[in-house]
Amino acid sequence: MKSVVVNGADGKMGKEVVNLILSKANSELVGVCDKKGVGKKIESTDLKIKDNLADILDNKEVDVVIDFTTPDSVMDNIRKVINKNINMIVGTTGITEDNLAEIKNILGNNKIIIAPNFALGAVLMMEFSKKAAKYMEDVEIIELHHDNKIDSPSGTSIRTAELISQNLNNQENDKQDYIENLPGARGASKDNINIHSVRLKGLLAHQQVIFGTEGQTLTLKHDSFDRSSFMPGVAMAVDKIDKVNGLVHGLENIL
Repeated sequence: MKSVVVNGADGKMGKEVVNLILSKANSELVGVCDKKGVGKKIESTDLKIKDNLADILDNKEVDVVIDFTTPDSVMDNIRKVINKNINMIVGTTGITEDNLAEIKNILGNNKIIIAPNFALGAVLMMEFSKKAAKYMEDVEIIELHHDNKIDSPSGTSIRTAELISQNLNNQENDKQDYIENLPGARGASKDNINIHSVRLKGLLAHQQVIFGTEGQTLTLKHDSFDRSSFMPGVAMAVDKIDKVNGLVHGLENIL
């Protein structure tokens, strides 16, 4: 039985995670934290949302913290959890390469799974994109999210570009050959792969990876229409975190 604290428990993703942990036979929800909704009671439990993560960790026996908060707070949360020698699952986006390097440096014997996307279909899309990059010459990524997502490009699109670049040999940085009549028209660039971000009401989380070569294109597309699509991946991370070593970046590494 794993004792779990959910950080960001009053957010849309956090609420889904809370319900997931309450429904899992091998997990027990022992704490909920958020900067909003403080004092709100979690239904069917005696737990109330608190706003001090360190205080919760000091007063509970905790096996794992699940963090779905915001890019501006996630690293501080990670430091607090590592300092308490507790394992962690992070779905908060906006974590940079420098952040990952810091985490590796301070992690010690702790275990942490960081995933830009917990939807299994999205992870498969990334893996298929990596494979396709061996055979197609050019690629661009379009990621589309709800208008409340504050960071761009998405962590999923950045991770997709990183995986594709491992197999992509032919694409050159051709952005300099284009005239952008409006700055940014060709999108951002990660590993010479252009990424275009869309933020609109009515969307949740969507991505297209478009490959092109002579006379043809290949489009790999994934759509999350409901946040429940992320929960099987979170459940998998909870079940497998004891078996991983150190930092795991990307859910594909535990599939």
